[in-house]
Amino acid sequence: MRYLALLRATRVTTPPPPGLMEAIMQLGEEATAAGALLDQGGLAPSTDGVRMQVSAGSLSVTDGPFAEAKETISYALYEVRSKEEAVEWTSRFMKLHRDLWPGWEGESDVLRVFGPEDFAPPA
Repeated sequence: MRYLALLRATRVTTPPPPGLMEAIMQLGEEATAAGALLDQGGLAPSTDGVRMQVSAGSLSVTDGPFAEAKETISYALYEVRSKEEAVEWTSRFMKLHRDLWPGWEGESDVLRVFGPEDFAPPA
């Protein structure tokens, strides 16, 4: 099963410390070696993004930044045996932020990525 973990910062007081970035790279290498991590990356701020919305039959396109205080800052895509395994890898990632970036606050969503196997074959 594939899971996508999205990391959002809710409070940032300083730039990420070098020790955090080193620890993230080590965890990424470990997850890759275990066959769990398919892809990961940092995301540009919403000032560089676009939000698209369909409402009342119309499509609107809005340039960033977006109004909410939470900023999606990175993602990881895992191939694992269970949701619990995806949560474990994501927990380890979140704990690095907690332990190595004083004052940082954030949240992560872990979402299952559907594949063809999740849909019934055509009748």
